[in-house]
Amino acid sequence: MEKTESEREVIEFEVLTGGERLDKLVSEQIAWLSRSQVQSMIKEGLVIVEGKQVKAGVKLRIGDRVSVTLPIIVEPDLEPEAIDLKVVYDDEHIAVIDKPAGLVVHPGVGNMSGTLLNALVNRYPHLLDVERHGMVHRLDKDTSGLVVVAKSDAALANMLQQFQQRTVEKHYLALTEKAPSSAKGRINAPIGRDPRQRKKMTVIRDGKEAITEFEVIEEGFRDGRTLLRVHLLTGRTHQIRVHLAFIGAPVVGDRVYGYSKQRLKLKRQFLHATYLSFDHPITHERMVFESPLPAGLKNILDKLREPS
Repeated sequence: MEKTESEREVIEFEVLTGGERLDKLVSEQIAWLSRSQVQSMIKEGLVIVEGKQVKAGVKLRIGDRVSVTLPIIVEPDLEPEAIDLKVVYDDEHIAVIDKPAGLVVHPGVGNMSGTLLNALVNRYPHLLDVERHGMVHRLDKDTSGLVVVAKSDAALANMLQQFQQRTVEKHYLALTEKAPSSAKGRINAPIGRDPRQRKKMTVIRDGKEAITEFEVIEEGFRDGRTLLRVHLLTGRTHQIRVHLAFIGAPVVGDRVYGYSKQRLKLKRQFLHATYLSFDHPITHERMVFESPLPAGLKNILDKLREPS
């Protein structure tokens, strides 16, 4: 059913830095909108500054209030695609996939095809009739590792409940640019969208609860880099990357929350979902899966162990 005008989502924000063009600022604040899309929306009157319709090139002042009425986006039909998958477990109720880095989990703006979900509905066509197409959780595009998929509405409901009740265990391996201040610890800091850059998440007072535990498992790599085992207790967008950057130990290869100029030639972030444990949604048997580091990440560690 198409949304009415009153039901369309509206995003409002206050300008914090003056002198920037309206179209440029809105495209920066709302990551999934291109600048050309924003310019069209401004012409249609969907972008308002201080209650008035203005031109795309107007220079904004500190304190200006900008209101953006989001356009209605009709999602295309999900097309099955023959993409190779590493399936580590498969039964009639669930599947566990070892996702490679570079593979987007779900179609979206800029990635309408070639995703994990396109591959899954090709392998399991009945997922087209399952709520959320069976996707229980996600990994970032440049994070590799274990993902569980539900093959029925009943299995999905049970898995989502397990995530909500925090009975699912997810561990990651992360190489950080610097060592954290302690060998192990818990980061309890709420995460929300960054009001200055809406493409990013950040630790923010009114964000959603986010809890991450970490433990150093190897140190002494070149330039102070450190290998951590990370345990997620909640599942916020970019949680590990945001939290580790927050404590001054950003993930190697993370160009969003880490160093913009990387010192290692790594096309991905050094973050791998290595361990996944949950109760089978139908049999209730405890399931445990582990995924070793991909060869490329192992090679990076070997090189960093060598004396410079």
